[in-house]
Amino acid sequence: MLRILLVNDTDKPIGELREALSRAGYAVVAEVDGAAALLRAVEELSPDVVIIDTESPSRDTLEQLAVMGHAAPRPVVMFADRSEPQAIRDAVGAGVTAYVVDHVTADRLAPIIEVALVRFEEEARLRKRLADAEQRLAERKLIDRAKGILMDKRGLSETEAYETLRRQAMRQGERIAEVARQLIAMADLLG
Repeated sequence: MLRILLVNDTDKPIGELREALSRAGYAVVAEVDGAAALLRAVEELSPDVVIIDTESPSRDTLEQLAVMGHAAPRPVVMFADRSEPQAIRDAVGAGVTAYVVDHVTADRLAPIIEVALVRFEEEARLRKRLADAEQRLAERKLIDRAKGILMDKRGLSETEAYETLRRQAMRQGERIAEVARQLIAMADLLG
């Protein structure tokens, strides 16, 4: 059973939404009024999905979503009364995974939440792939810089410099990038 945090970012009561979620088989772990308590509630309750009911997302709500997206990312479904293109772009940019305009019926809740979950998982995979690629690129730059130092100081070819780094990494039981980082630090220290 998915655990839902319900955020009321409107003046209207959200009892109908809470009841529809319960009928659809979801556990509403808490309701918070406004986005100010959003991050704390997410960190304390660890919901599977955050659902926000709003007329139109406010700047405060979007800021809180962006903070939550960095500190404790979760799939976010936003039910809004207005379909202003800029509001939709801002909401998606702040981390909303599904933006639904107008009232939702109980039979539409499950597919909407499922789409939000799938989209969130796909975005998480893409973020991980990007982070891994950035890490590899940063390591490649370190290795190239360390090879340059070895080529300059010891008169080695590029292949010999790489093999020297590789052998040292094997001796130390470290990754080549770590040995490169150590060599660069030592070269900086010695001038």
